[in-house]
Amino acid sequence: KHTFFKMLLVCPPLALAEFTVSLVEKMQAQEILRSLRLPEFDDLSQFFRNLPATALVGIGAFAAVVAYWFASRPKAVKPPCDLRMQSEEVEGLDGARRSVIGDSPQLLTHYYDDARTMYEVFRRGFSISENGPCLGFRKPKQPYQWLSYKEVAERAEALGSGLLQQGCKPSTEQFIGVFAQNRPEWIISELACYTYSMVVVPLYDTLGPGAIRYIVNTADISTVICDKPDKARTLLDHVERKETPGLSSIILMDPFEKELTERGRHCGVRIQSMQEVEVGLRSLLIHVPPRPEDLSIVCFTSGTTGNPKGAMLTHGNVVADFSGFLKVTEKVIFPRQDDVLISFLPLAHMFERVIQSVVYCHGGRIGFFQGDIRLLSEDMKALRPTIFPVVPRLLNRMYDKIFSQADTSLKRWALEFAARRKKAEVRNGIIRNDSLWDKLFFNKIQVWDLKSESKVRELSFLLVVTTTRPALQICVKGPNVFKGYLKDEERTSEALDQEGWLHTGDIGKWLPNGTLKIIDRKKHIFKLAQGEYIAPEKIENIYIRSDPVAQIYVHGDSLQAFLVGIVVPDAEVMPGWAKKRGFDGTYAELCRNKELQKAIMEDMVRLGKESGLHSFEQVKAIYIHSDMFSVQNGLLTPTLKAKRPELRDYFKKQIEELYSSISI
Repeated sequence: KHTFFKMLLVCPPLALAEFTVSLVEKMQAQEILRSLRLPEFDDLSQFFRNLPATALVGIGAFAAVVAYWFASRPKAVKPPCDLRMQSEEVEGLDGARRSVIGDSPQLLTHYYDDARTMYEVFRRGFSISENGPCLGFRKPKQPYQWLSYKEVAERAEALGSGLLQQGCKPSTEQFIGVFAQNRPEWIISELACYTYSMVVVPLYDTLGPGAIRYIVNTADISTVICDKPDKARTLLDHVERKETPGLSSIILMDPFEKELTERGRHCGVRIQSMQEVEVGLRSLLIHVPPRPEDLSIVCFTSGTTGNPKGAMLTHGNVVADFSGFLKVTEKVIFPRQDDVLISFLPLAHMFERVIQSVVYCHGGRIGFFQGDIRLLSEDMKALRPTIFPVVPRLLNRMYDKIFSQADTSLKRWALEFAARRKKAEVRNGIIRNDSLWDKLFFNKIQVWDLKSESKVRELSFLLVVTTTRPALQICVKGPNVFKGYLKDEERTSEALDQEGWLHTGDIGKWLPNGTLKIIDRKKHIFKLAQGEYIAPEKIENIYIRSDPVAQIYVHGDSLQAFLVGIVVPDAEVMPGWAKKRGFDGTYAELCRNKELQKAIMEDMVRLGKESGLHSFEQVKAIYIHSDMFSVQNGLLTPTLKAKRPELRDYFKKQIEELYSSISI
């Protein structure tokens, strides 16, 4: 025991804190006190009186840490199910499994009886919000301005009525294009369609002009609502070249010049402002609400090859999807009327639209960013959201940026230690942003300063798919599964079998705790010359954790015995990482440095070993490329996934040189 107290005097404070927290997590307070009693000191007070002052200071520090830990630690959040077994087998379906979260074996179709369609979802939020703020926007350096639920509902009704009076039909056969960045008018346009059973078809720039032409024609879109005159001009280019003969009306959210109206008239397209369509009515029309089985949206997604695929989603599909989210999180965190969402992820993709639906179903608010991702932090400070949806790519960048600022081994150790403690808290169900580690380390790297009194609620969870077959490829079946691809029977039959199973194309395996681990895409898996199967995305997801690496493409084929890689360094992180290892120069010079290239590969291989990669799964040579893979250069899809065939062709010469430089 004397040795223990001596240790308190010389132990670094952070190491002492880690030891203390670990000890407290394993013992009750009484057990700790009992364990400190010495046989020769029956009277504990006598024991303390005989200690030197320095030892008492150490004991006091120890006691303070223990007391703070007990006083500040909130109650653990109870998980929604036993995390040791999160799914169960489905009777009658060989090897299929379903989530154990639920009140019955029946798959969840809706959460609220009065919200079974997207039209009803908004009406429910309108009802419980008491006409509170709904959609917000801001101008530079200005506070957010808000449209109330009533204003949004009235504008949606007016716009929908205006579309019908101009010849659109209140039917699921009527497709309306929306070509805009996230903003209130996007949601108003969507709700206008739902009010009269029309179908939304999002368009977005990164699909490319050829894809936009294909979508307009495939969906027989006669009317497109867009935000900026430049997008209207892009659409008119297609009309003038007689590529989209069915397009007859463009409605603009932003102001535009008279020359655009004249150009549209010349080629037979009516150009109007959104306000003009909303207010130029003789009368509002009676609502024509959709049914759950009716089509709500067609999301065109660009794959790595061929034309975009239009995924048809019914109202019931979308409601079942976000109802699953509500069910999973109902015992952990639940949307409220005072919730505020920051909207910046593209509304053309379903993730953002589902999260928004969850918010306004509960009468919450949605604030839109200004449209410039560089100003997102300013928008967040002005909005102070409680919900901040992010994707793994953004989180990875944030992680790299944070840890790159730890410029000494001691700082990095301290930061990693604090991150481990926070991770341990989350694993034990403790969700907060005011722990000792937050105050010491993370207060400057949270979304914003704690002094702003923001109410961001943290959540860490895993959604388990409804059911799957235990084969190599993951298959899903349930009310959230889409109905096929618009006017594309061949691709639909490839995705959906006759029993209604969606073949996702993902490769996965069931883990002992009943969760599903996705390993790679079926089409990405290949076999090396000696017969081993390779899942490249699994390897890339490990290598991307190397600090200097921003992007990585792992290549191999059945004619080669080993893997090679194309690495794009992180322009912000890599120079500092290189300098610590004795490499100097500009970013471009460092990318050409063969010794630095070797150091980067060694770091990647180290991570591979730590993650359990086999020798044949490790790259044997890499090429450093200085320019990022992007949508613009054709190496990423609009959803920022790697276009592997294009990457293979683009780097054909470098790949051949890598293979010729290594002999195994």
